[in-house]
Amino acid sequence: MVRREKRPSFVHIVSHGPQCLDGVTAAVVVSRYRHDATVLPHFCNYEDINPTLLALRCEPSDADHEIWITDISWTDPRVDRHLQSLIDRGVRICWIDHHRTALQRYRNGEVTVRLTVQILSEARAACGLTYDHVCEVARQHGGLPDDLRALQRLVELADDNDRWLHHIPGSRDLALAVGAMPDMDAYDALRGIDAHVTFTPAMRAGQQRAQKEIQRSFDLAERSRVEVVVPAQDIRLVTAVCDGYASDIADAWGKTASRAVFAFFDAASLGVSLRRSPDCPVDLSSLAQRLGGGGHAAAAGCELPGLRRQLAEALSLTVAKALATQAGTQSNTSAPPTGR
Repeated sequence: MVRREKRPSFVHIVSHGPQCLDGVTAAVVVSRYRHDATVLPHFCNYEDINPTLLALRCEPSDADHEIWITDISWTDPRVDRHLQSLIDRGVRICWIDHHRTALQRYRNGEVTVRLTVQILSEARAACGLTYDHVCEVARQHGGLPDDLRALQRLVELADDNDRWLHHIPGSRDLALAVGAMPDMDAYDALRGIDAHVTFTPAMRAGQQRAQKEIQRSFDLAERSRVEVVVPAQDIRLVTAVCDGYASDIADAWGKTASRAVFAFFDAASLGVSLRRSPDCPVDLSSLAQRLGGGGHAAAAGCELPGLRRQLAEALSLTVAKALATQAGTQSNTSAPPTGR
């Protein structure tokens, strides 16, 4: 009897992060669920998602491969074709997302790839949808393992924070800690977290660092704040520059601003973050989509490369004017004295 050798298994996780608690938690759920495989996480933002997915080659070809795309979606039709070619090769691809713009793109027929599994819903954050799915599959195949069961509190905290519910004490503190941790540190810390979500020293340091960064970003936003009224919708538009933590600033400003849309140019990400006051009816996901981005009804974002150019041009005019004035001053002070 010839024994057939088991083929190696690789699981590629492409998720929003590495500073997004929801995206990182979704990746942690998949990594614990597929602990029997070699797990390769890839974290990216919306600007990098298309090239990140196009770069996936799933090598070696004689191994088993899975791709999990969580808390993020692609926009380039070439990605659909590339993913379909991988599926035709036998690669399993699971897409789990909760952003309204992603759901709309799918409903509009803009996603053409025939995915192995797709879970699109606004009912839960991506980590909650991912956790519910893998737990159901695990129960169907013999029961829920302890290391997966132990992630329940982490998932509930991340879900609570990402949907900005904040019903569970500590959810925002956890998000702040993750947001301030560099590179893959948050993923590594959460992958080994206990059932009580006890903060590691690195997580506590991240939380303390975040509190200082929030204050600095809040001060920057206050100094740059501009308000205008948009009569067509009776909406107050508040714009500012921040250095991360747009949600925290908008949450504070939303306590006193009525029917307000907040648009922040984020110096940390070089993108635009859109938020709204609690009484504002504007669908920010639709607004962001008009600007080439996406997100949720109450929180969305986009990349505006043209805005960066405008900032550079404004800086150029200001500095050029100062240089011209300096040149005139130097010319007057360095001119040789005239003889009598």
